[in-house]
Amino acid sequence: MTLDAFFATALSPSAFASIALLLTLIALAAAIEFVIPLHARNRWNSAHLVPNFALSTIYLAVNLFFTAAIVLALAALQQAGFGLFNALALDPLLELAFAVLILDFQAYGVHVAMHESRAMWRFHRVHHTDPAVDVTTALRQHPGESVIRFLSIAVFAAASGASPEAFALYRLLSGVQALSEHANVRLPLRLDTALSWLIATPNYHKVHHSRARGETDTNYANILTVWDRLFLTATPAHRGCSVSYGLDGFDDRESQTARALLALPFRTA
Repeated sequence: MTLDAFFATALSPSAFASIALLLTLIALAAAIEFVIPLHARNRWNSAHLVPNFALSTIYLAVNLFFTAAIVLALAALQQAGFGLFNALALDPLLELAFAVLILDFQAYGVHVAMHESRAMWRFHRVHHTDPAVDVTTALRQHPGESVIRFLSIAVFAAASGASPEAFALYRLLSGVQALSEHANVRLPLRLDTALSWLIATPNYHKVHHSRARGETDTNYANILTVWDRLFLTATPAHRGCSVSYGLDGFDDRESQTARALLALPFRTA
C-alpha cells in the first residue's frame, strides 16, 4: 500500500460523497426532529451542539483515514486469496449479505466489550455523557473509541475475506443507522416496536442511553437487533420513550466542553 494509493482512496470522490450524504441526512433528521420530536427541546439540545460537532468532525477525519487503509488492505488480501469468503467462492450477493452479518456481529461484540471493560468504557462513556440525545449525538465519539472500533472491524473484515465493496457498504449502512437511531423523533409506537424486532429503532436505542445501568447495558445492536435477542441483552423498545439520558456526574457545562470530553478518558473514574 503506497502513500499515493492511500491518499487517492482517502480523498476520492466516493469518500467525500459518503460524508456529504451523512451531512445531508443529519440536516434532514434535524428538520424532522423539529416537526415530530420524541422529547421537547431543552437547554442541552443547544448547549451540546458545539462539542458534538467538534467530536463529529474529528470522527469524520479519523473515518477517512481508517476506511481508506482498510479498503486498500482488503483489496490486497482479496488479490492474495486470503480470508474465508475468498476460499469459499460464494455467489457475490450471498457473500455481501454474509459479510454485512459478520461485520454487524463484530460491532455488537465490541460494543458489549466497551461496557464490560473499564479501560474501553473510559473512551465509550464520552458518547453516553450526552444529556440530550438527538441526531448530533450519533457521531459524538472519542477518537480513542474510533481506533478501537476500526481495529476490531479490520480484524473481522480481513479474517472473513470481506470485499472492499462489502466493507464500504457496511460502513455506509452503519453511519445511516447511527443517525436514525439517535434522532429525537417520535415514530408511532406500534411501528417502532414492530421494526425493533429487526433493526435498532429510535426508541430501541434510546434505552441504551438511559442513566439506569440496567438499561444502559442492553440494546447494544448496531443495525440488526437479532444479536441482542440471541445473547439476552434486549430491552423492549417502548421503554426508550421515558428514559433519562446521560451519566451521573457529568451534568455541568464544564464537563460538556469538547476539551473536557477529549480529556475524559484520562480522568479518574
